[in-house]
Amino acid sequence: MAYYARKVSRRFIAIVLTVASAVLVAAGFNQLLIPHQLLSGGVSGISMMIGYLLGGNISLLYFILNVPILIWGWIELGKRFVLLSILSVLVTTITLQFIPVRPLADDILLASVFGGIIVGFGSGLSLRYGGSSGGFDIIASIVSRKRDYPVGMFIFILNGAVIAALAWFTRDPDIALYSLLSIYTAGKVVDLIHVRHVKITAFIVTQKSDQLVKKLLEVKRGITIIRTKGAFTEHEQDMLMTVTTRYELAELRKTILTLDPKAFVNIVETVGVIGQFHKPLP
Repeated sequence: MAYYARKVSRRFIAIVLTVASAVLVAAGFNQLLIPHQLLSGGVSGISMMIGYLLGGNISLLYFILNVPILIWGWIELGKRFVLLSILSVLVTTITLQFIPVRPLADDILLASVFGGIIVGFGSGLSLRYGGSSGGFDIIASIVSRKRDYPVGMFIFILNGAVIAALAWFTRDPDIALYSLLSIYTAGKVVDLIHVRHVKITAFIVTQKSDQLVKKLLEVKRGITIIRTKGAFTEHEQDMLMTVTTRYELAELRKTILTLDPKAFVNIVETVGVIGQFHKPLP
């Protein structure tokens, strides 16, 4: 009963924080970036640019452009991650309709910096608790999962193309540079909150090693099986050792608690890994 209560509590907290992060992102857009015609990063930035240049509802464009990326994320990253991302995209889309487009700061420099901070905090919060704000966050999450790049800086690199397009179409380098400052600030804040590229090692002492190995191999991480013997009980059982990322730790914990709630798990932060950590298993 206690396990299920904790499980429900964790899910409730994840949902609440996902909604809160989406509201923060929408507030950053409508009260700091959009009033000065600045861009956010990724899909939201593309939506803003289309809205500025051609007109149209930015929130609706944001939703439409996110749909194919969410489908890709569903395939690559799993249902829980994408369900929370869908929730985030939906809440952001709806909230953009209700928060007035009114400048919180008249100075464009302040708007770009604090807009980046608020949007980055919202995006990082969503990523930290198992979802994302959609768009390039999902693309960066897919790539960083396979290549171990810091999410925030990878998003910053992806956004270079969006900024280049803005500078080309508007012929206004100042707006492009202020937007770049906002995106860079958001990326750094994301990396402060969401340390996905940090690796951890889990030592799992279990009596259900076959079930756990079968399930854990699905995420394409190597597992070493070590035969152990308890000093007090003198009972022999297996210890599984696996290296994964901080982001995947939540899913690993969920898997272990589901298959073997009585397993003993020791989790330590890993300084570095030598070998084929990033190469998918055959």
